[in-house]
Amino acid sequence: MKTTEINPIIDNARFTGFHGMVVLLCALLLIFDGYDLFIYGVVLPVLMSEWGLTPVQAGALGSYALFGMMFGAFVFGPLADRIGRKKGIAICFVLFSASTFLNGFATSPTEFGIYRFFAGLGCGGLMPNAVALMNEYAPKRTRSTLVALMFSGYSLGGMLSAGLGIYILPRFGWQAMFYAAAIPLLLLPLIMWKLPESVGFLLRQGENQKARDLLAKVDPTVHIPADTQLVAADAKGAGVPMLDLVKEGRAAGTFMIWVAFFCCLLMVYALGSWLPKLMAGAGYSLGSSLSFLLALNFGGMAGAIAGGWLGDRFSLPKVVVAFFTAGTLAIALLGFKSPMPVLYLLIFIAGATTIGTQILLYANTAQFYPLAMRSTGLGWASGVGRTGAIVGPLLGGSLLAAALPLQMNFLVFAIPGLVAALAMGCFILFNRRSTAVHAAGMAGTASRGAQTVVSG
Repeated sequence: MKTTEINPIIDNARFTGFHGMVVLLCALLLIFDGYDLFIYGVVLPVLMSEWGLTPVQAGALGSYALFGMMFGAFVFGPLADRIGRKKGIAICFVLFSASTFLNGFATSPTEFGIYRFFAGLGCGGLMPNAVALMNEYAPKRTRSTLVALMFSGYSLGGMLSAGLGIYILPRFGWQAMFYAAAIPLLLLPLIMWKLPESVGFLLRQGENQKARDLLAKVDPTVHIPADTQLVAADAKGAGVPMLDLVKEGRAAGTFMIWVAFFCCLLMVYALGSWLPKLMAGAGYSLGSSLSFLLALNFGGMAGAIAGGWLGDRFSLPKVVVAFFTAGTLAIALLGFKSPMPVLYLLIFIAGATTIGTQILLYANTAQFYPLAMRSTGLGWASGVGRTGAIVGPLLGGSLLAAALPLQMNFLVFAIPGLVAALAMGCFILFNRRSTAVHAAGMAGTASRGAQTVVSG
């Protein structure tokens, strides 16, 4: 029986309506995900006042969802490699939407935190699987751009949360913000109908015809005969263990990715949770403070799209290093008294180089790992990064409780950006060295094969 590799078909395909549908559906899922994640920073000033929370208590409460996200990434990333990414995404979507809706009925910080934990499980599991699915179907020459476009939905969700908060909080209270999270569940039938399953998963399950039908949508110009067996060049079977992430020269690259994820998510969630409160403490009104959160997420969306475009034309890891460096400077400057246009510009840049860079890190990680372990690799990177997301709100609460000058708060938030830039610089060096060693090994194998043919 003839065999055909699916990777060249996907890599060389032209952008079609099928690709647009995958981008749109995954972006839609991440809009809801981003809304559910940033909602805490929006309602935090009101919750602190209503429940009499100290900054440290508020920071700890914000970390409940992030603990959930850490476990969700660890569990649902590898699980999706076993049960399929479509099922994994659907489970996570229902879990975080239903749990966020129930948050509106919470009557105590403990009850609120429990619901936030379960919402975090779903949010943490959805992100790596959506990125893996989009990365699998995107043509190679536009892969970073399409993943970034899809992930800009995350920032749109944050903007939606901040925008609704400006209108809803003074009129209907914080509970209404959580009730609104149930509305996206109405789209679950559409998502289950239109969202494609991973073609690599279908091949591992022996669903050759379904995989062939999907590839016909990816590239309608390619004809695959019925008697042809489809294969994935880098498929190794379901349920790839975590240890495979550090084999075959991937150990150093994996570790540097984890360091970058940790630092990046620390900055994202420190700013997302505490920016409105810090700015309110600096004398700005609640409405102005929420508009800063809006600017942060708008910057995140713009940074992701611009970074993805640059990544497809240059080296994606180098773009990430440049973004982290710019983010370090922008966040450090936020603590100084600046004219309002300059302040908004700095917040925009901070969003572009933290939220936007988080999205680029996902794209870079998806390209670093082979197809069969992609969800596992993304899940572990995201899960390790969630420890940084947990530290972020706790760190912000501790800094606020210490009553440090505003400049010192933002300077502390900026330091992880410098660490992340150094980690990604090391990733570039290690990856370059690993590629050179691999190429040399392949050349040696080819040489020995040629000698065998000659001697035979």
